[in-house]
Amino acid sequence: MLHHPEPHQTAVSPAVPGEESDDWSISHGDIAREVAAYLERYPDDATLLSEPTQQLARGGRCTSRHDYPMHVTVGALLVRADTEILLVQHRAYGILLQPGGHLEPTDATLIDAALRELSEETGVGPGKVVPVSRAPVYVEYGRVPARPAKGEPEHHHLDLGYAFTTLNAEVGHVQESEVTGADWYPLAEAESLVGHRIQRAAIVPGPASGGEAR
Repeated sequence: MLHHPEPHQTAVSPAVPGEESDDWSISHGDIAREVAAYLERYPDDATLLSEPTQQLARGGRCTSRHDYPMHVTVGALLVRADTEILLVQHRAYGILLQPGGHLEPTDATLIDAALRELSEETGVGPGKVVPVSRAPVYVEYGRVPARPAKGEPEHHHLDLGYAFTTLNAEVGHVQESEVTGADWYPLAEAESLVGHRIQRAAIVPGPASGGEAR
């Protein structure tokens, strides 16, 4: 069960040197618009996302990993040749997941952040992949336990996932600080391991960028 912060917990965290909101390319408004666009497409998820939607409506920062009680993360669902999808073994969580992670101040858009995380964690060249939708194909809200060793209190991630496609991309050098491995999984197997977001990536029409997957 998700832990829903009490109203008094919604105060934004103090600024972190070098991470003031003015230094971030992605704004709070950008995030709110992406979530709203997602809910227009998938209205059945409105109840599941009611808490983060209310937090976004109240304003405050949620771009940096140091913003509490909630901040945004991104995921990348890369489907190859319409038959398999790339998953990573997440080092901290010890489970299979789609590539993804926290935003950086230099990320121009949320989908750019997802592509950066995909490339960093798996070594797949960005030129080998094409986005199949400019809007997120999943948005999920989940509790993250406290990590006292890192000075992180219990908080929530609002994870926005984007779908990409490729014909023949291969895994390169993985980001060992974040993942212990990366591999391709048949779509049906990946869905049983990771969840319904896999199906979302497989059925999105595209590509949407005007390019071609290679």
